[in-house]
Amino acid sequence: PALAPVPLPAAFAGWWEHVNGSPAWQDGIFWALAALYGLIAASSFIQVARIQHRVPEYGWTTQKVFQFLNFLVNGARCSIFAFRRQVQLVNPQIFQHVILDLPGLAFFTTYAMLALFWAEISYQARGLDTDGLRSGFYIINGVVYAMQVLVWVLLWLNPNPSMLVLSKLFIAGLQQKLSEVGRVATICSCCFLARCVMMCFAAFNKDADLDVLDHPILNFIYYLLVEIVPSALVLYILRRIPSKLKLAHYHPLSSG
Repeated sequence: PALAPVPLPAAFAGWWEHVNGSPAWQDGIFWALAALYGLIAASSFIQVARIQHRVPEYGWTTQKVFQFLNFLVNGARCSIFAFRRQVQLVNPQIFQHVILDLPGLAFFTTYAMLALFWAEISYQARGLDTDGLRSGFYIINGVVYAMQVLVWVLLWLNPNPSMLVLSKLFIAGLQQKLSEVGRVATICSCCFLARCVMMCFAAFNKDADLDVLDHPILNFIYYLLVEIVPSALVLYILRRIPSKLKLAHYHPLSSG
């Protein structure tokens, strides 16, 4: 016969229930997430200003657009967590789904832009044309956003648990595909895969729903691993790009 699962220690189970039901823990973790997202957003904005200062003649390059999108995504997440309880009261409920899903879509676009940035560098190094890369980027994003709008409409017209599962799995699938296409770094891919697994788990297990207020620790771990850590790592990797231009030493010619 199969062994019965080992129950959690009573002390830990009691602490877990206390944390999940504590408004103070909930508010503290949401404010902590808001602060972390705000820090990432501020770092991205500084990078945009830094790139503009160092190479103003290049205009809105792919890297600058990526940093600006990163600023917008993390700024939106910061605002959502700072006003999380107000978001939870938005009616009709479909608007809650839109508010919570839009940053995830923008996150996809941002890191697809990063994949485009590295692909353009690779193509330029091999002397290949990069026009097709941008066209593909626009087409893929257009299809993804159209599909998400369709999911929202279906969820609005038929707000049943099956449609909610479909909506969550759609966002999870985007992150999985991004981990396959981007190949930015192994650890970032692992974080995107973790996002897919955790969202699928949440979609099929109502008690583990990560979009509700009563799981503050799960919320913190989830967003820390799948968005904050990858964003921080990418900002660290790109911190020296572009490097500060230095003029070569001037050696005057001899009059002879």
